[in-house]
Amino acid sequence: MELQFFDDPAAFLTMAGDVFAEQPVLSTVIAGVSERIRLQQADGVPWPEGVPCWFAVVTDGEEIIGTAMRTAPFGEYPAYLMPMPDDAVHLLAQALLDRDEIVLGANGALPAVQVFCEDMAAATGKSATVGQHTRLFELGDLVEPRPAAGRLRPARVDERALIGEWYAAFMADADEQAGRRPGESAHETPSSEELTRRIEGGRVFVWVDDDDRPVNVTAATMPAYGVSRIGPVYTPREERGRGYAGSAVYAVSRLLRESGERPCLFTDQANPTSNKIYEAIGYRRLVDMANLRVE
Repeated sequence: MELQFFDDPAAFLTMAGDVFAEQPVLSTVIAGVSERIRLQQADGVPWPEGVPCWFAVVTDGEEIIGTAMRTAPFGEYPAYLMPMPDDAVHLLAQALLDRDEIVLGANGALPAVQVFCEDMAAATGKSATVGQHTRLFELGDLVEPRPAAGRLRPARVDERALIGEWYAAFMADADEQAGRRPGESAHETPSSEELTRRIEGGRVFVWVDDDDRPVNVTAATMPAYGVSRIGPVYTPREERGRGYAGSAVYAVSRLLRESGERPCLFTDQANPTSNKIYEAIGYRRLVDMANLRVE
């Protein structure tokens, strides 16, 4: 086996792009993030100081058998691993340890992330624990939910502060709903500049009531290999129970599909409410993944 690291997302996509194109939904995170960083670098957007940024490809001499990246700008900067054989995971972990890069967490495909974090735990005298079980869904036949009051519209830049607050509250509330400590799960909170780019790019939507008052935010990533990932989806506590989330995800999903994109999304397996909502409007389970940490 051979392991190759890349600092340049464009070079990484050139090498691994065909693999992502063959499984674009499974590859939604690694392909989407690397493409977003490639575009930002082309526009001269600086990378956050101190945040790792690398991409990796493992080959068996003929074919690519694994890909990974470390670009997450939150927590302990977890790595992200796609499916790969255990030997490929050991090779990646050892290469990082050899260059004194201790990675205290990983998200992505099982069992790769489990093996990776166990290697890191063994090298540091710590333990690998599962922080969150996630599930990747792809949209099948879109089913309209029971109508909710209001409508979907694109978010406006002058709503950025409110949307930023909702992004920050999203994971804390998700932790609470899943029975974890609020704020236990590390997550990305976009900077004001990044959130502005996403709003101006038309990828952030709000569900508004009859007075045009936002009551839900639902976003979608830019497409990578034809696939767009919905999230976050957040309704403030005082507005819940009115069907806003289901209606918003349905409306955004329809927009994406009408644009020729393949919608997908992740859920927290410990949150039965969100899983039920998305399955009811046509999302079908594709694969289970996990977020692990070494502590």
